Amino acid sequence: MSWNPEQYERFKDERKQPFRDLVNLLEHRPHMRIVDLGCGTGELTRELHQHLAAKETIGIDNSETMLLKSDAFGAKMLRFERGDIEAFVADDPFDLIFSNAALQWVPDHAVLLRRLASFLSERGQIAIQMPANDDHPSHAVAADTARSFGIEPRRDPMLRVEEYASLLYAIGFKRQHVRLQVYGHELASPASVIDWVKGTLLTDYERRLGDRYPRFLEQYSSRLLSRLGEKTPYFYTYKRILMWGTF
Repeated sequence: MSWNPEQYERFKDERKQPFRDLVNLLEHRPHMRIVDLGCGTGELTRELHQHLAAKETIGIDNSETMLLKSDAFGAKMLRFERGDIEAFVADDPFDLIFSNAALQWVPDHAVLLRRLASFLSERGQIAIQMPANDDHPSHAVAADTARSFGIEPRRDPMLRVEEYASLLYAIGFKRQHVRLQVYGHELASPASVIDWVKGTLLTDYERRLGDRYPRFLEQYSSRLLSRLGEKTPYFYTYKRILMWGTF
């Protein structure tokens, strides 16, 4: 999938609060070894590394365009590597596996979380934040438009929030925190919602539609603005799942 860092970061201040809320769930322990799965440009990975005074932090992302920006955020014990989350393996255990707004692109979460947990140290922590906003018009209209173009709508492989709590418990995370949170974003207009999803959700449709994508975007925009009306500013509600666990 091709990512546009400039498009994605148009709303980086709004996207930062869920990251900080996830960081606030962590237990600060000395000499931590951390991996950040889906690190993007690495800017927030550096913030995580510094906040925890980590011994070592590795950021993993499969987007070359995102990682091109990571050189500005690297340090002696903070480095970035290109790789797929599905293929991630660890020779040495990590004290924290962290993922902010990335695992929604990876299927089969029951298998995935069990595998990630196997890479943790004896008292390791896992912390994950994922969007869960498929029922908002910004996502539902994209699904409807996709059907009209003869392609399958994108569906995040999300479990119900209570299923994540049960899954973490079954894996062995006896201490945990799992919640669904609604974030509210005051945007300049309904058209700003289109700019928002162009940096995330619509990248999948752009990849699959190729030359037909401009027409898709035109129809999607028309349908969405019709649904959202002309409220200015526009209050964009966005649901996210935040979870943390430790052995």
